[in-house]
Amino acid sequence: MNTPQRTRRLRAADAIHGARDARARIATRAEFVRIVAAQLDVIAPGTVRVAVAPVTVEDRTRTWVELITEDGRAVTADRDAHRAAHGLLTRAFPAADWSVPRLYDARTGDLTVNTLAAPPALGLDDAEAALNAEASQ
Repeated sequence: MNTPQRTRRLRAADAIHGARDARARIATRAEFVRIVAAQLDVIAPGTVRVAVAPVTVEDRTRTWVELITEDGRAVTADRDAHRAAHGLLTRAFPAADWSVPRLYDARTGDLTVNTLAAPPALGLDDAEAALNAEASQ
């Protein structure tokens, strides 16, 4: 007896399932961004970005957290609000490396590495360039 058997999956079915999964991921991501933004607004109203950086004070590593408004000003908030915002982000992004400075944008939901530049008046960038040039010779 010959019974017909499908030897491969139909491409159209794969495309339909793939598109459905992508829409679900987009909806889930948008909901995640909306929820984190709402929670940040409850913690400290007006917060649009959160800057987090590890700092060393008297040989102890601490975490510096700055809550930033849309126009780039710091949000006036107490210590508990800063701790709550940091805790929210560490729970939302458990795989992130928090030993480097990070910047979270609540509008987009992006957590990026925050490259902090030294003020030009300090001349640190020139000194680093000179050290790199000396090492390469």
